[in-house]
Amino acid sequence: MISQHHLPLVELTRGSIVESTHYGSVVVISSNGKIIISYGDANTPFFLRSSAKPFQALALIEHGGAEKYNLSLKEIAILCASHSGTDAHISVLRVIQKKIGIQESDLQCGVHPPYDKQTQEQLLLSDEKPTSLRHNCSGKHTAMLAFAKMIGAPLNTYLEINHPVQQAILKIFAEMCSIEVENVQLGTDGCSAPVFAIPLKNAALGFARFGDTRDLNQTRADACTLIFKAMIKYPEMVAGPGRFDTLFMHTSAGRIMSKSGAEGYLAMTISPNTIKSGSPGMGMTIKISDGDLEQRAGPVVALEVLKKLGALNEKQIHALARFDQHKITNWSGLEVGIIRPSRAFSFPIN
Repeated sequence: MISQHHLPLVELTRGSIVESTHYGSVVVISSNGKIIISYGDANTPFFLRSSAKPFQALALIEHGGAEKYNLSLKEIAILCASHSGTDAHISVLRVIQKKIGIQESDLQCGVHPPYDKQTQEQLLLSDEKPTSLRHNCSGKHTAMLAFAKMIGAPLNTYLEINHPVQQAILKIFAEMCSIEVENVQLGTDGCSAPVFAIPLKNAALGFARFGDTRDLNQTRADACTLIFKAMIKYPEMVAGPGRFDTLFMHTSAGRIMSKSGAEGYLAMTISPNTIKSGSPGMGMTIKISDGDLEQRAGPVVALEVLKKLGALNEKQIHALARFDQHKITNWSGLEVGIIRPSRAFSFPIN
């Protein structure tokens, strides 16, 4: 397998000088495996991090978890989420856990401050410490516990890779992405769950199949459709106020699913007929090599690609302007530069 190098994707200027550049790679592939765009490194394995969450929730949904626990679309959405830890998120999670018959103390994701700044401030003012329910991955862990309970597997070891839940997730993930299980490289995520590294082209294919299920068996197709519908209908559950995934899916008119991951990973599902009548479903995966800690580069890349594909109209592009090419101002409000797609970022569309 030939490995290429990351290439320039996004640049920041100061005056007329390019001051810094984000390098990375992007792949767009159709649900039938045809590569539409490949820029940079499509073949080296990268960890999906939280972009893997729709696949991890798929195991529960495919095995009948939605019916077993009478899960609503809103509840399914938060099982796929990197949520912001707001009271609205916590409220939904508590309802789900009551349905399942588990407690917050069963979660093994750890604790961190909520992503939402207003919620952080409220907790500080009330002298309330964050708990594991505020963790951005608590929905994913709730799904894993639900699956474990449904199949009668131990709850206290649900994160071990040899646990039946993790083995089922790994198998489904590999099948969705057309890669052998033994070729999926494993790591441990920030929430202590197993996390997968595969080439961008395989991950993009897996995401394409969430929106274009024609090659899947009926049970899996129905489960993928349910997850796609849930995330699209309730994007505020998937991320939170002001965050890219939420605002993007609110704007995409139910046609494009977005799921960001840590360390500069971003994945999307483009449903059939989005580009034009008769166009297939597509998946897009992006990796920013420096980790994109402020998440300023990934959205710029995604929007540039979607514009070139013709997947967004002018009204949608305008609504997402804060994540697109835009001016950079200093602390006094003076314009000092611009963040934009790199001048070297050029790609053919196959």
